[in-house]
Amino acid sequence: MSRVRVHNFSVSIDGFATGEGQSLDAPFGHAGHRLHEWFFPTRTCQQMQGKPDGSTGVDEAIARTWDAGIGAEIMGRNKFGPQRGPWGNHEWNGWWGPNPPFHTPVFVLTRHPRPSVEMEGGTTFHFIDATPQEALRQAREAAGGLDVRIGGGPTTIRQFLAEDLIDHLHIAVVPVVLGRGERLWAGLEGLEKRFQVESVTTPSGVTHMTFTRP
Repeated sequence: MSRVRVHNFSVSIDGFATGEGQSLDAPFGHAGHRLHEWFFPTRTCQQMQGKPDGSTGVDEAIARTWDAGIGAEIMGRNKFGPQRGPWGNHEWNGWWGPNPPFHTPVFVLTRHPRPSVEMEGGTTFHFIDATPQEALRQAREAAGGLDVRIGGGPTTIRQFLAEDLIDHLHIAVVPVVLGRGERLWAGLEGLEKRFQVESVTTPSGVTHMTFTRP
């Protein structure tokens, strides 16, 4: 069976994966870009923006594994956009412009489904009201035998971890203190017992932790 994976998910040293006050101009709230500054210089990130260069160190070696063998993604609505409640209209198609970086089917978890949106480059957003198990069933069917990535945000990843549905989890622990926001680890005491855990700290100051099911 295909695996369920999380990659390049950044968390502050006090456990927050996003800040308070998400808005159109602040996708990560008061955290700004601080959680992702390690990622921006990497070749992987630069190529997502259509640029040919980028760093090739250890951060890049870890970051670039994010899409190998991925056939579908599941994300929460708050990763897709800042809207809450019923959709006022269907004009918003995500933060990423006309050609999002996913290039696979993407299943957006929401209590307010809307018609699917086909984007450039092979990305199609499907908006579903589903449990983690049902969302994973649909994503696996769409992935055609490839792996499924859980893209975030923290609430969505926490839900899948609570249901023991994740096989590989990569967390980038970033040396910043946010003080408030959305915690990743709340309610997941003893999580480490399910996985083999490894970590490496890179020159950027980030500790990359991988949790892999034995």
